[in-house]
Amino acid sequence: MDLKSELLKSIWYAFTSLDVEKCGKVSKSQLKVLSYNLYTVLNIPHDPVALEEHFQDDDEGPVSNHGYMPYLNKYILDKVKEGMFDKEKFDDLCWMMTSKKNFNMAAQRLSERDCFKLFCLFNLLSEDRYPLVMIPEEVEYLLKKICTAMNQEWDGKPLDALICLDPTGQDEGLSIWSFLEHMSEGHLLRVTNAEAFSLALDEVFLEMYHNVLKRGYMWKKGHVRRNWTERWFVLKPSSIEYYVCEDLKDKRGQVKLDKNCVVEPVSDRDGKRCMFCVKTHNKTFEMSASDQRQKVEWIQAVQTALRLQTEGKSSLHHELKLKRRRQREHSRSARSSCSSQSSQSDDSNYQETEKGKERQDLEIESIIQHARELEIRRREQEEKERRKQREVQLDLERQLKEAEMLRDSMKAEMQERAKEAEQQKKRIAELELTQQKLEAALNMEIQARLEEERARTGAAEVAAGRRRKEEAIQAPPGAAGPAESQPSAAGSV
Repeated sequence: MDLKSELLKSIWYAFTSLDVEKCGKVSKSQLKVLSYNLYTVLNIPHDPVALEEHFQDDDEGPVSNHGYMPYLNKYILDKVKEGMFDKEKFDDLCWMMTSKKNFNMAAQRLSERDCFKLFCLFNLLSEDRYPLVMIPEEVEYLLKKICTAMNQEWDGKPLDALICLDPTGQDEGLSIWSFLEHMSEGHLLRVTNAEAFSLALDEVFLEMYHNVLKRGYMWKKGHVRRNWTERWFVLKPSSIEYYVCEDLKDKRGQVKLDKNCVVEPVSDRDGKRCMFCVKTHNKTFEMSASDQRQKVEWIQAVQTALRLQTEGKSSLHHELKLKRRRQREHSRSARSSCSSQSSQSDDSNYQETEKGKERQDLEIESIIQHARELEIRRREQEEKERRKQREVQLDLERQLKEAEMLRDSMKAEMQERAKEAEQQKKRIAELELTQQKLEAALNMEIQARLEEERARTGAAEVAAGRRRKEEAIQAPPGAAGPAESQPSAAGSV
């Protein structure tokens, strides 16, 4: 299916959403708005008078889908080139226009984003006839892909039960609105964890809608500094893009693939192992995978991309869809026809060829599936490591907080002790000053008492001398006192 056919599917939904009366025709004023939006989202220079000139003979009457197609092909689709616009934004515009008229998002259990992704995958797998439907075989294929991405075993009973209740779905297929309603109600797939379903749907959406053959972290050798840097790689049929991390916000470069490119293993060196390289016409890109299995898977995936480039195909899943369709047609023709032995031999040879191709496709799908499983395990391991690091970080933050609290408490205690020591120092100084004052007062008291004692002794001596004098004056002449009689007695002897 070429690019024009892909775009027409979404445009068909946008056109029918404008057909309010369900008569197959839309007014020219509405078609002007639709055309202007298509010009904008497809990055095509807008021609405001082209629509009027194209339908100038129709007056202002409504235009049918078949009447709009020549204008659409000439002025819009023929000017579109792959890579000049964002296809997801284009499909989002058409989804927004048709979902408002045909789908009640408020009553659905699925998120609007998940419904949009299912809408895109439905268009990818739907039959190339209008109105667009998806046959049960393709529904089963999509549901199996989602179950595998969820690490959940596929259970076909809900789909079989739905087909039994509505046998017309087996032959005519499901419309997008029936498909979304059954998915939301759990009639096709039992979903116990909405978050796991969204993650699985995103994996399938990237693989099938964005043609991502493989993605993951690898080490890449630089061309200027020649150093090794870890990058997040995304492999598509036409390129290998690499980013700083898996959020895809900071793109660091890409390797453009063509039929002349070569991928081959490289011997270990520079301290790196599990190496391989992709050679273009002017550069050689060296990469190092995480282990030997990843190395083999990356080489096989790049070889698949180069095979698609050689065959001139832009999407692996478009090719797989066409092969499934051919196999169904061949099976139906084989069941309904009864041919000769030679034709049976031709059929057997054709079947063998188809089986060989089918085995090859199954191998490719198994590689992609295994890569997805490894990616899921890697993400789970990274999530465990993140949780562990978060716990360690929280524990370190708690210890740091406790250490800060202890430091603050010790600081406060030291300040309190310093304050107490300062107060104690002041008290000691006051006591020393008081002691000095008391010692000075005591010395003064002692000095005063000594002086008083000397004064008392001097007064006593003066009083004693005065008494002696008085006694000497009062004594009769010739009478000698006891002191005078002693020498005379001594002299007589």
